[in-house]
Amino acid sequence: MKTAYLALGTNIEPREEHLKSALEMLKEDNRVIIRQHSSIYETAPVGYTDQADFLNMVIEVETSLSPIDLLNVCQNIEQQLGRKKVIRFGPRTIDLDILVYNQENRKTDVLTIPHPRMHERAFVLIPLHEIAPDLLLSDKTVSDYLKEQSESDIKDVTRWTYKDSAEE
Repeated sequence: MKTAYLALGTNIEPREEHLKSALEMLKEDNRVIIRQHSSIYETAPVGYTDQADFLNMVIEVETSLSPIDLLNVCQNIEQQLGRKKVIRFGPRTIDLDILVYNQENRKTDVLTIPHPRMHERAFVLIPLHEIAPDLLLSDKTVSDYLKEQSESDIKDVTRWTYKDSAEE
């Protein structure tokens, strides 16, 4: 079994349900075992900013799948949950990204691991830090990369708490 870390993100309602559905679909695949997951964080959009805030989280999985097969499982879940790639960095029902796969380095036309921009993204580093602060990403740990994030990027990532409409 190999260890991988996946990032999940959504900004189309019902956001929490999209995360839960993606996790359930991963659990249904007997080749993927979720070992741990971060809290859910609400984050401002990056890149294309004219859209709703995201809910993001990171999970650690054990898998017998190859990196490409894991990518196919992730993309299949995205399709089943209605993901449409219209605008780069745009709104999405669900996004599943492979961040790290067994400390491998790989670059193909369809997959680059470790994820090429994760060290620049507080919305990935904060939940990843929660479950794997000492994970080595090329030459530095998650903790080291998180320390390099700007204060404004960090403040845009807040732990999310489900708000029942009856409470409002």
